Amino acid sequence: MSMIKDDLKYTKFDEWVKIEEDIAIVGITDYAQKHLGDIVFVEIKEQGETVQKGEVLTSIESVKSASDIYAPLSGEIVEMNQDLENDAGLVNQDPFGKGWIAKIKLSNPEEINELMDSEAYTTFRQD
Repeated sequence: MSMIKDDLKYTKFDEWVKIEEDIAIVGITDYAQKHLGDIVFVEIKEQGETVQKGEVLTSIESVKSASDIYAPLSGEIVEMNQDLENDAGLVNQDPFGKGWIAKIKLSNPEEINELMDSEAYTTFRQD
């Protein structure tokens, strides 16, 4: 069974979101990293780019495949996890911690209400 943290929000595309004031920290779930396998590359986007909810935020490559990661919320990318450039495997080792992918300054905080809580995500992602 995959780990699901209670204090996060989730998307149907297996991204997690932690809200800190007007910043959303985004990563992929334990479920996603397990299904992708060993992650070997995470595309690092430029700070200052804007994304709309549902648009491609970045791409991840694993030994199995390449996958798009979608922006769970709209806003401006204020930081990408530069550590992933040298060690993409952090996403596998610590998906909810050191393996975070991006920080987005929210432009439409109401979108948070459209994300799943841990209970809804658990029901959605029954293995």
